Amino acid sequence: MTIKNSDTGKFSAKPNLSETKKNELPNFLLSIKLKYVKLGYHYLISNALYLILIPLLAVVSVHLSTVTLEDLVLLRDQLRFNLATVILCSAIVVFLCTFYFMTRPRKVYLVDFACYKPGPEFLGTRELFMEKARLYGVFSEENIAFMKKILERSGLGPKTYFPETFFRMPPSTSMAKARKEAEMVMFGAIDQLLAKTGLKAKDIGILVVNCSLFCPTPSLSTMIVNRYKLRSNILSYNLGGMGCSAGVISIDLAKQLLQVHPNSYALVVSMENLSLHGYLGNYKPMLVTNCLFRLGGAAILLSNKLSDRSRSKYQLIHTVRIHKGAEDKSYGCVMQEEDDNMNVGVALSKDLMVVAGEALKTNITTLGPLVLPMSEQILFFLTLVARKAFNMKIKPYIPDFKLAFDHFCIHAGGRAVLDELEKNLNLTEWHMEPSRMTLYRFGNTSSSSLWYELAYSEAKGRIKKGDRTWQIAFGSGFKCNSAVWCALKNIDPAKENNPWMDEIDEFPVDVPGVATIGS
Repeated sequence: MTIKNSDTGKFSAKPNLSETKKNELPNFLLSIKLKYVKLGYHYLISNALYLILIPLLAVVSVHLSTVTLEDLVLLRDQLRFNLATVILCSAIVVFLCTFYFMTRPRKVYLVDFACYKPGPEFLGTRELFMEKARLYGVFSEENIAFMKKILERSGLGPKTYFPETFFRMPPSTSMAKARKEAEMVMFGAIDQLLAKTGLKAKDIGILVVNCSLFCPTPSLSTMIVNRYKLRSNILSYNLGGMGCSAGVISIDLAKQLLQVHPNSYALVVSMENLSLHGYLGNYKPMLVTNCLFRLGGAAILLSNKLSDRSRSKYQLIHTVRIHKGAEDKSYGCVMQEEDDNMNVGVALSKDLMVVAGEALKTNITTLGPLVLPMSEQILFFLTLVARKAFNMKIKPYIPDFKLAFDHFCIHAGGRAVLDELEKNLNLTEWHMEPSRMTLYRFGNTSSSSLWYELAYSEAKGRIKKGDRTWQIAFGSGFKCNSAVWCALKNIDPAKENNPWMDEIDEFPVDVPGVATIGS
């Protein structure tokens, strides 16, 4: 017997039994693909607790269904004649419950945050940057070409924001101009935050300000206290010299303070000051910072009041801080110092990427057990045992952090850093989009870049209730710090007021040298 092939139109002999079986459903035990085994393993391990609880609940339900009215009467009579035991047990239960509620950590909520967006008069182009570099008359032709190459490969867009001193010729720097820049950024972000939250300045009980390079007297935190007439018993802190990771450090400090001061609001201000810290010399390791750092800052309002949960955007879940300063290589990889001509600048070591990688590895090793599903932890542990205990020649297992987090805010320090983290954490272009677009539009705004990135995700309407966001920051010292946030509600971009809203439809854009980013 012959049959016609509907695809080719040709006739062929009737297939035998073995040929017919090839057209049936395959043998799943022989055709399983590893990726599906892994996916099923995740579901099994992640839901193991429910698999254990269901039989227990079933047994308890069956037992309770056999209880009769006489059993309840008998139990009541036994309790009546053992009054001392009942009182003692009740007292123990009350004590344990009270002890638990008194000692458990207070929940910390992020009510809202604001990112400062400078006016159009502070916009500068790449071409203007190169023109100014030539007009300054201090850079060699070789170093002008070097800075041009850095700009082209940095991931920064054609227009970013510069401080006022950048536009002056000749460049003039002073404490007065630096203070003016600090006031513009800090007060601009705080004014916007207070307007968004409706909070009165007098209600703020904790103030944490971080700025690495500009530490005047009186401090930046005192400038805020004076401007907004904050109360006299405010807990005020000013962090300096802690690099681009100081924003997460400030959040962690505020969290620690909120744990011991009930019913309090904490205001965190993250920024960097550029007016006094442009490098005017010819030492190449110090020229990179001229090309990357830009004007910006953010203000964040935290609360430990349960009544604020309903209006807050996020809850702080974890903070993890890693400091590698005990190692000489880590300590010296980002250093503010003078060059041979006594010009002050921030020098970046060639070991920076290696040091950052080691710090990141330590951070994620610490953070992993707190956030990763049990399946990922078991796979990592088994691989580690196989490699260390049995000397098996297998690749180390890298946990999939996409199973723990929905959004990633990676410090926009430069394109090279973002490229390496995308590769090492196995992230997608979509996950990297907030970081790349922040670097493209605003440049490296130091410790505040994480908040421009989160604002980008909000403006895109990506933040949904229950989503987890991982903020990763690197800083001099060398430090790698993480903060994990859980969204308490859907963020409606139509109700947002952040620096992206008037141009969010223009993003994402193609960044030269980076694969096309999908929206």
